Amino acid sequence: MDVVAPLPRPAPGDLLDGYSLEMTGKDVAALEAARPAIPDGTRVNVTFLGTEDTELRLAAVRAVRRLGLVPVPHLSARRLRSRAELDAFLSALRDADAADHVFVVGGDPSVPLGPYDDALAVLRSGLLQEYGVRHVGVSGYPEGHPAISEPVLWSAIEEKAAVLREEGLTGSVITQFGFDTEPVLAWLEAARDRGVDLPVRVGVPGPAGIRRLLRYAARFGVGTGAGIAKKYGFSLTNLMGTAGPDRFVRALAERHDPGRHGELGLHFYTFGGIGATSDWAAAFRTGAQVPAPAPASA
Repeated sequence: MDVVAPLPRPAPGDLLDGYSLEMTGKDVAALEAARPAIPDGTRVNVTFLGTEDTELRLAAVRAVRRLGLVPVPHLSARRLRSRAELDAFLSALRDADAADHVFVVGGDPSVPLGPYDDALAVLRSGLLQEYGVRHVGVSGYPEGHPAISEPVLWSAIEEKAAVLREEGLTGSVITQFGFDTEPVLAWLEAARDRGVDLPVRVGVPGPAGIRRLLRYAARFGVGTGAGIAKKYGFSLTNLMGTAGPDRFVRALAERHDPGRHGELGLHFYTFGGIGATSDWAAAFRTGAQVPAPAPASA
């Protein structure tokens, strides 16, 4: 009987090869300042916030392209007020040479502002291919979603993977951030068992103030118990400090089994700033002393 050798686990720094970043429309100056530390061709997701208008989003997308990086504009399904609005935004992305890659998410509004109830509705609209989209990112939730049940989340990601195959689009998953590798790895194994074979970028918070990290965690339903905090490297009794993802990334690399968990990368939510995250990643990849996170902020 042939014995199949297990695939080698990546070194911690290897997980950062091809990492991606997230920014808002207001982060252009920060991105420009951080650019020397960011590898050429890095994917930069541009969020679709309700507090920012289309022109601000497009200006950020153009800046990412101008800086030699790959823009990944978000499409927030429930924030789109009409098919015409989606059509116009995709058209503007094509004009900016930035329509190849998009990230499609349901979005925060509890009631859709237009005809798209969820990300699947956008994927099935037919407009993505019409405007030259080739790769679509979708969301994954290892620790669940505050407003969506687990069975619905699994059904959704299975359907998204199927629709992408049917439409001839390549895809990947970006997970919600977390502080504990255990639910991430369990979710990855369950996803593979369900036939979801898309590459996954594990969401990681960049170095930031503990208060800020906890505020975002509460908003998105991310676990922050004392045991989890200790494993990640911060204390719930001292909220004035800062924390970076060093321990999380090392633990993920140590426990990642490519045969069970599939292809992995990292996606950084830059809560502490693009500069702090980029400097951290540059140091961590080379094994140099990782710089201290930015001073704690609210």
